[in-house]
Amino acid sequence: MIKRVLVKFSGEALAGEEGYGIDTKILNFIASEIKSLVDSGTQVAVVVGGGNIIRGVSAAADGIITRTAGDYMGMLATVINGVAIQEALEQCGLEARLQSAIDMQEIGEAFIVRRARRHLEKGRVVVFAGGTGNPYFTTDTAATLRASEINAELLIKATKVDGVYDKDPHKFDDAVKLDTLSYDQALTDQIKVMDDTSIALAKENKLPIIVCNMFEKGNLLAIVQGDRNLCSIVK
Repeated sequence: MIKRVLVKFSGEALAGEEGYGIDTKILNFIASEIKSLVDSGTQVAVVVGGGNIIRGVSAAADGIITRTAGDYMGMLATVINGVAIQEALEQCGLEARLQSAIDMQEIGEAFIVRRARRHLEKGRVVVFAGGTGNPYFTTDTAATLRASEINAELLIKATKVDGVYDKDPHKFDDAVKLDTLSYDQALTDQIKVMDDTSIALAKENKLPIIVCNMFEKGNLLAIVQGDRNLCSIVK
């Protein structure tokens, strides 16, 4: 049984069928899945992206908005999502704390790793928002960084597919699922589990990365209990 885990959700996943904004039904589902982990005795931290609101790279695509400004806009989007997840967790009866890499004292705590660890030890879910607090870094990198800082045993990337494939399974019928692959294989073969910075950081810290379908009910609990049938693992 995994004692401490960080779960990374994409911002796009929160949008549901609308493709933008926040679907409260999905929020409720995510909160219930996290509650199952907490109830089992696992300490849980969360990182969420902001792509359902704005992506820095897209915002800066035509050059009117600089990449730095675009990335800060994306970081602010993750704070909006983080507040929503915190609210959903509390509606489920959990204690949750939002920590932002960008100082927003009226909204959440500043990120302090010792405080984050203490919250986790007390059974609170910690939601990390604001990315790394720096432009040019993705929320995947933020997830790997925070997981390393809090000494998580596992990083779960909750996506819309049930694992890692050699090519996009939505576009290619002959896509092959890779149940296990090494950090070096992911980097060398350009298999987009997470961005290269994230994978290199995970390798340096010997942090296993699990890729799974976030919409499969009970998946997160099964994974922390050792089931690897509905996911892929990079280690």
